[in-house]
Amino acid sequence: MDFNGQRVVVLGGTSGIGLATAAEAARRGADVVVASSRQASVDRALAQLPEGSVGRAVDLTDPARVQAFLDDLGGLDHLVFTAGEPLALMPLDTMDLDHAREFFGLRYFGALSAAKAAAPLVRAGGSITLTTGTAGERPSAGWSVAASICGAIIGLTRALAVELAPLRVNAVSPGVVRSPLWDSVPEADREQLYAATAASLPLGRVGEVEDVARAFLYLMTQPHATGTVLGVDGGTLLA
Repeated sequence: MDFNGQRVVVLGGTSGIGLATAAEAARRGADVVVASSRQASVDRALAQLPEGSVGRAVDLTDPARVQAFLDDLGGLDHLVFTAGEPLALMPLDTMDLDHAREFFGLRYFGALSAAKAAAPLVRAGGSITLTTGTAGERPSAGWSVAASICGAIIGLTRALAVELAPLRVNAVSPGVVRSPLWDSVPEADREQLYAATAASLPLGRVGEVEDVARAFLYLMTQPHATGTVLGVDGGTLLA
């Protein structure tokens, strides 16, 4: 997994899985660019990344801003999209449909607009890697929106792998991961979630962001993988 001389752009790369992916790519020689919607998050990420890393505050729900941001880079080798706010449980009988649409705005349409903007800029041998999740294949009650987004990203990944060939397009599908994505959940409830999930998994633990980062790096550097959805879920789909 040698990234010397390559530019890796991580949209949503200022915390959690995205930051871990950016940090590992940088450790392996990549010129890393991270972006998220808040400047404070960008500043915190750059304080943790190697000197020379670049960060920008970009509204990832605005296709024009994403296009301008990527155009300004003047070329890249790998685009990773990990952006997403915490997904709340949304039982159908109390669901706010406008709120549900907001989740699609970043997690699905943000990924779609980023792929559209990046595709002409990715150099030969490069890749686009998106993020889905196990909810698409194993939903629980109240997860209809989350499951729909995950399913949509899987379909998008496979369709783009065909349409953009030979540019490689893949996705990573994490299970429950110990990450800032769950910070809005009270600590006691969060730890209970981690413990209950770990007890149900064949591997006996929830994921760490570094586990998932390795999956992104694998797909970026695997030259014969496209249309692949790589699960990193501790055996969630088997439990």
